[in-house]
Formats: sequence, C-alpha cells, structure tokens
Amino acid sequence: MSTTGLPVFDTTVQQTNLWLKALMEQVGTNDRHLAYGILRASLHALRDRLGPENAVHLAAQLPMLLRGLYYEGWRPSKTPTRERSVDAFLQHVCRELPQLSVPDIETGVRAVFTLLWQRIDPEEMGKIVLILPQGLRDLAGTPSEAGPAPVS
Repeated sequence: MSTTGLPVFDTTVQQTNLWLKALMEQVGTNDRHLAYGILRASLHALRDRLGPENAVHLAAQLPMLLRGLYYEGWRPSKTPTRERSVDAFLQHVCRELPQLSVPDIETGVRAVFTLLWQRIDPEEMGKIVLILPQGLRDLAGTPSEAGPAPVS
C-alpha cells in the first residue's frame, strides 16, 4: 500500500527510515529525533569539509530524502572548511547539536561514518575518506571496522 501515492517517495521514506533505524541501533538510542540530528549534523560537517565537487559525489550516493537533508543550508562558496583534527570536526557537528556533549557527538559521528561505509558504494566512500586529512580519516574508519552491510 502506498503512503504518498508516489512510489518514488514511498521508497525514499522507507530507505531513510532504514538508515535512521540502523543509526539508532549503532548509537544505542530509541530517540529518532536524536538519530536524525546526529545524521544531519554529521553529513553537513562532512559535506562542508569535502568541498563542492566531492560533496556532490557523496550526495549522489544518498537516498533522495537524505540528499535533500544533506543539501539543506549548503553554501558551496564557503567550502571546504579547514578542520584538520577530530576535535575541530566534532566542534563543527556540535554547532548543530548543542544539546550533546563532545564524547556523545564523537560516538554519533563514528556511527554515521559506519553507516556510510555500510550503505554507499565502498569504493566511493574510500575516495571520500582519502580526501580527508589524516586525523579525520581515523574518525571515518575503514570498511572492515564498519562490518557487513545490513540486510534491507
């Protein structure tokens, strides 16, 4: 049964819910709003760090609804940002999630990177990670640290 009357919209809502559910499990929360906030803030910080061309390549890998969230508020002329350390990147995320402490944000950001490794093309994710400075590469992890892709 269609919820929206358009299969393309129903599919992207379903995919987005699967992403949120997986993130909630990784973070250990039942709070969908928190998972959404962590995903949104982490994707925005990553998008801003990548620069326009690479940010667009990542966006192409996301479900349609998440792609809209990803582009929300984007100012390509202000990118890439210059965060080179994990602390600076986490502070960027923290500006969108002021209700969380840095250790909680780091757990959330690592979970988002794990989700990206599991849900998008690993080759594309590998290219994205190589663009990042070494400190942020460590935060992003590797495909082996992400484990197998969840069954959807």
